[in-house]
Amino acid sequence: MADLLRLGMIGLDTSHVEAFTDLLHNPQNPWHLPGARVVAAFPGGSADFAMSQSRVAGFTAKLRDQYQVEIMDSPEAVAAASDALLLEAVDGRAHLELFRRIAPTGKPVFIDKPFAVSTADAGAMLALAQQHRVPLMTCSALRYAAALTAVLAKTPQAEIIGADFYGPLNLEPTQPGFFWYGIHTAEMLFATLGKGCETVTVTTAADHDLAVGRWRDGRLGTLRGNRQGNHTFGGLVHRREGSWFVDVPSQPKPYYASLMEQLLRFFASRESPVDPAESLEIVRFLEAANESRATGHPVAL
Repeated sequence: MADLLRLGMIGLDTSHVEAFTDLLHNPQNPWHLPGARVVAAFPGGSADFAMSQSRVAGFTAKLRDQYQVEIMDSPEAVAAASDALLLEAVDGRAHLELFRRIAPTGKPVFIDKPFAVSTADAGAMLALAQQHRVPLMTCSALRYAAALTAVLAKTPQAEIIGADFYGPLNLEPTQPGFFWYGIHTAEMLFATLGKGCETVTVTTAADHDLAVGRWRDGRLGTLRGNRQGNHTFGGLVHRREGSWFVDVPSQPKPYYASLMEQLLRFFASRESPVDPAESLEIVRFLEAANESRATGHPVAL
């Protein structure tokens, strides 16, 4: 244990909790990643969020009983027992207050999706990270889906002229509009096109939403959210020479395993592979998409 990276988890109300822990603890997992263990966790939970309340007890018991994780009574206690932290709370509204409680330790923190459900909260967390010199990373696991990273490895970003991505867009009242599942598709879009979106326009219908972003260099990127259909993720990356299909389900490697590989590198280097300015822009993109969804008009980021 002395040679292992000690990880703490805060917020045990999402399936990501079990997915990450099993990757680290279970040698029988085909995507097992050695070198780190979850040693401490704080259950958390949001009283007004049914998905949180219905799952926190089960995931807490599983971490304690199956993976021998010590359950603690505060985020501060988890931070004190850990080398790095995974803020997993499913409720993006809770992230600012939880991060405020652990930021003074200066330990590296990953904040799972959605980073925040407002640019005000996102900006406040980035300011806290700067104040306390906290290495901070946030993203959706879909940013590192094997099908997407394979396509992007073939094509320099400068040669990409546009992109269209799709995925499920179930609605959750406590995580407004695009923030709940739109974050996954937005991460794929921004991983492909980078920063620089200026406006977004949304067309909405009962079962689908289509967001069209215009980048400052004239490129267009689209995000199609489906509440009906096969609920898979994918897209097209357009180059001057042709288009690449990103077929996320075609690859056997789970995107959680790909993300955990990135997280272990991040915790070791203390340098996030995702630009914090891009993470902030993604939050604003989703916020602006919600504004456009309500009015039907283009909204500037």
